[in-house]
Amino acid sequence: MYNSIAMTFTKTIKIFVLTILFMAVKGQSLLAENYTILAFGDSLIAGYGLKQEHGFTRQLEQALNELGHNVTVVNGGVSGDTTSGGLSRLEWVLSGVKGRKPDLVILELGANDALRGIAPAITRSNLAKILSILKREKLRTLVAGMIAPSNMGAEYTMEFNRIFPELSEKYKTDLYPFFLEGVAGNSLLNQSDALHPNINGIKIIVENIVPYILSTDIFMSSATVK
Repeated sequence: MYNSIAMTFTKTIKIFVLTILFMAVKGQSLLAENYTILAFGDSLIAGYGLKQEHGFTRQLEQALNELGHNVTVVNGGVSGDTTSGGLSRLEWVLSGVKGRKPDLVILELGANDALRGIAPAITRSNLAKILSILKREKLRTLVAGMIAPSNMGAEYTMEFNRIFPELSEKYKTDLYPFFLEGVAGNSLLNQSDALHPNINGIKIIVENIVPYILSTDIFMSSATVK
């Protein structure tokens, strides 16, 4: 009788321990949710003038991983790209992102349009088409805004700067108002061309944009699950 009770008790303990282990493993799997972020843009994304490990995508991936998020950031940047160039290659890039659709797309384009004096109406049209594709594919998007150089004139600057918040609102995306916030115009944070951030400039950009990334639906929903 006592042996039977002991065996039953032991069996119950084993079941209890296995249940706890299962819950722990399940909890770890939730915490270890794997996300893919596609950073789609120009030289600011590509990492012009920087070693690969010092570029935006690598620094962003490292920062998010250090915060406990299992994230892969894909570099979809092409130096010199305009919004026209981005539009022409978007669907090809989306089809090849490691065999899966990204959980979040950071859209950073427009700086080269402004530097080349491309009409804001063209930039707006291209970005609208890009956002239409991303919406059709049901991809959560964070629009990284740009600001036109002041030497383009007041009218151009006003028209250009309005593009990003207005399209973000129209297509219901998240918005990071200015990708180069805190970096543009600071010689200590830029390379010798005064246009491209150096390693420290990228670090500032990453620090500034991370809270916006973490406030998107994909991370907020996972925080709720946890």
